[in-house]
Amino acid sequence: MGGELLRAEAIESGYGRVQVLWQAELAVAEGQTVVLLGANGAGKTTLLKVLLGLMPAWRGTIRFAGADITAERTDRRVRRGIAYMSETAVFAGLSIAENLRIGGQFCEPAALARRIEALYGVFPDLAGRRRSLAGSLSGGQRKMLGIAKALAGSPRLLVMDEPSAGLSPLFVSEVIAVLGRFRAEGLSLLVAEQNVQFLDLADHVFTIEGGRTRFSGTVAALSADDHLRRAYFGLAGEED
Repeated sequence: MGGELLRAEAIESGYGRVQVLWQAELAVAEGQTVVLLGANGAGKTTLLKVLLGLMPAWRGTIRFAGADITAERTDRRVRRGIAYMSETAVFAGLSIAENLRIGGQFCEPAALARRIEALYGVFPDLAGRRRSLAGSLSGGQRKMLGIAKALAGSPRLLVMDEPSAGLSPLFVSEVIAVLGRFRAEGLSLLVAEQNVQFLDLADHVFTIEGGRTRFSGTVAALSADDHLRRAYFGLAGEED
């Protein structure tokens, strides 16, 4: 695992006058998979949007590959190598091929064409339906297209918001397997989730509750804490 790739410190933000994040923090190293674990409404999506520049940071600092990007526009962050997959993941009214081209819009055309062909090899269900609208795909297929779209630009860091949303347990397992493949190739991942299955991928875990970072550590440390185990795994300690 390499040096630090992303660090967010003391992040505060919100909507209008309503503050949602309070001194939130996280970090991702090169080649590391970090899971941001939290319930609905905990502040996960807000924090990801601040990291991507889709919302301003009221206070705090965001650094990527050593550069202060706190005030940078979203497109500049994407050019630096950060890709974002939202919960909706794709543009339903565009074709599979169009979605992939949008995902790699800042790439050199020949390099993008090669990358897309390689992705079709990883996602064969998409390869045979290149001209089909993304809206015609099943929920699981849309999620796979969302992953492929986010990867089309060959990012250094893939940031994902609730990739399990709307998926059956079978498709959740498939998404985890696909992410594991790219993780093995050195891709850095930041996954915001409430589904603890994604901890199978995690090198490090942050939990967020009430807009505040509550825990930072390994999966083993998370599991060893009785309060956290109850909160996220629904398991009581042995004394119970």
